[in-house]
Amino acid sequence: MKILVTGAAGFIGAHTCRQLLDMDMDIIGIDNINDYYDISLKQARLDWIAEHENAARFEFIKMDIAHRDPMEALFEAHKFDRVIHLAAQAGVRFSIENPHAYIDANIVGFMNILEGCRHHEVAHLVYASSSSVYGANETMPFSVDDNVDHPVSLYAASKKANELMAHTYSHLYNLPTTGLRFFTVYGPWGRPDMAPFKFTKAISAGEPIDVYNFGNHRRDFTYIDDIVSGVIKTMMHVAKPDPNWDAKSPSPSSSKNPWRIYNIGAQTPVHLLTFIETIEKALGKTAEKNLLPMQPGDVVATYADVEALVKEVGYRPSTNLDDGIAAFVEWYKDFYKIDA
Repeated sequence: MKILVTGAAGFIGAHTCRQLLDMDMDIIGIDNINDYYDISLKQARLDWIAEHENAARFEFIKMDIAHRDPMEALFEAHKFDRVIHLAAQAGVRFSIENPHAYIDANIVGFMNILEGCRHHEVAHLVYASSSSVYGANETMPFSVDDNVDHPVSLYAASKKANELMAHTYSHLYNLPTTGLRFFTVYGPWGRPDMAPFKFTKAISAGEPIDVYNFGNHRRDFTYIDDIVSGVIKTMMHVAKPDPNWDAKSPSPSSSKNPWRIYNIGAQTPVHLLTFIETIEKALGKTAEKNLLPMQPGDVVATYADVEALVKEVGYRPSTNLDDGIAAFVEWYKDFYKIDA
């Protein structure tokens, strides 16, 4: 199969490309390499993909998904069998400062993906949604059958919009689409704007760390290998209409059309202070903590109910927190040439 992976220079995107190469797939990876965070890390991820023994099956194209004409030409030229759409303007708090970036990338860009899939008979579109869509919902664990009509950030609203847009295309054009609501992903090659990276960087340098909500957050931290395994299993499991879907009592996670929504997480929420302690243990250093109030647009806890993905797709997260953090810290020390 020929697969399009958007956001190929990103954290999840690069790992996905590597695992697809393990499976002897042909891949076109695209990314606009924006400067939301360190461009050199994005380039290093692409170099890491290029080190794979099947790297000849991977082609990278620098491209912005929000640019309509180049996207139309891309789909016309390559006739993709399936699309894994991971490109987006990331970050909850950044969406408060730069809202237009989220409309361009996450709404306009997603529209271009849908149109490309529609006009070129893509067999399945798998796209990244987010646990942030649960917003003000405090029922735990978060279920795909929960209401998600109360987002607390524009980033979350854009991801909910993606799910609705995908349903429209599944309904109008019979395009199979599956959205995966990612819960906090961590691991080697992770994003510098995320807590695991920030904490590791500061603690290893002997600098204080900012701990918001006075450390009372809980997050469903999910190791990258488990996430990518779930993404690829989902890609192979093409969305189908739900024969039990009832228009009088409609499920919010399935449809009479080939459209599905799943949570993808570890299903084991961790207290933030416990997470920090695990990093401290892996580094052999103790953190100096600045305990601060909660930030706008943030949520207190995330906790994924992944039963549907386990049952229907065969997803099974298997990496425990100690092992996952140890792998991340080892990568971090190696990548940044830190001896201790």
